[in-house]
Amino acid sequence: MTADSPGFGLTRRLAAEGVGTALLLAIVVGSGVMGEALSGGNDAVALLLNTVSTGAGLFVLITLLGPVSGAHFNPLVTLLGAASGQLGRGEALARLAVQVAGAVLGVFLAHAMFDQPLVQVSGKVRDGAGQVLSEAVATFGLLMVIQLGARLAPSAVAGLVALYITAAYGFTASTAFANPAVTLARSLTDTFAGIAPASAPGFLVGQAAGAIAAALASSWLFGRSGAGT
Repeated sequence: MTADSPGFGLTRRLAAEGVGTALLLAIVVGSGVMGEALSGGNDAVALLLNTVSTGAGLFVLITLLGPVSGAHFNPLVTLLGAASGQLGRGEALARLAVQVAGAVLGVFLAHAMFDQPLVQVSGKVRDGAGQVLSEAVATFGLLMVIQLGARLAPSAVAGLVALYITAAYGFTASTAFANPAVTLARSLTDTFAGIAPASAPGFLVGQAAGAIAAALASSWLFGRSGAGT
């Protein structure tokens, strides 16, 4: 999400992406489990803890790992980087692999911390046009925040992303997954943060649509032909 440092080699950049994505998923899933345990059945309280924990975790992870790898933690951010020429194809593919693997490991880590079965399948159905549209909106907003922040306020990207995701948890019906690796990994947890495998394709479609819209919008906004119009 921020420009990575050329002083860090490929192995270290990939390690930062894998570890960061794993910790992000451990935060998302673990705070959901804790929220359910402490809320006494009040989903609003559980969601509040889940939201605050995710936003705070994102800020820390992006701030500390951004200088190493750019802190993508999201295949869509990596793909946009590759499309813009900021990443080579080989590194982009490697990042995608470690992001997905890290996300799955993060879910397993959360399960282990709460003494739950490591491998689960979510039964939480998240279907409907509103859910798909929510993911499109959440993803569009996230990628625009990253694109605008990187150009206009690079030192504030960590805070901007964390605040946007915190807000999007509340204003989208889907609670703003906005990340294919997160979506796939959360289908492997039958907890508060889970999503049924049958619901995941709709989320992925929404995320792809949001990413395409963000790419087109940022290209127009920053393109030479759009200057002054």
